[in-house]
Amino acid sequence: MERAEVTLNVGEATFQPLRVERVEDHKMKKEWAEVGEETAQRVEKALREGRRVLAVGTTSVRTLESFTGADGLLKRGKMATDLFIYPGYRFKAVSGMITNFHLPKSTLMMLISAMAGTEKVQKAYGYAIKEGYRFFSYGDAMLIL
Repeated sequence: MERAEVTLNVGEATFQPLRVERVEDHKMKKEWAEVGEETAQRVEKALREGRRVLAVGTTSVRTLESFTGADGLLKRGKMATDLFIYPGYRFKAVSGMITNFHLPKSTLMMLISAMAGTEKVQKAYGYAIKEGYRFFSYGDAMLIL
């Protein structure tokens, strides 16, 4: 397993609940992200070789997806992103992630539902509640593949 770093300067909008009737109408505020040359090369190589790209945290997912083109090539440097990932989104780079348990009706819950599927997420959350898992930023974590 190789490791690479990305940066996303998270704003409070990431943690805000959805306040729209239709998820498609939600607009993310821009946040600054950065992907360096070495990281871009490693991710591109993994994609070319058909290997998994596993992100640690929703911010890493948003950063990698924001920087990856349909051709599997990544932009380098810094840019602002307002990418909102929700069910129906087609992932270009990230094929799995480690993340904590998020608040319902949040952009973060939408992102994990896009990756794992809403039904699986609901089932996992039901199990986590039943077993007394800790939620939110300093709680337990899950692996989504």
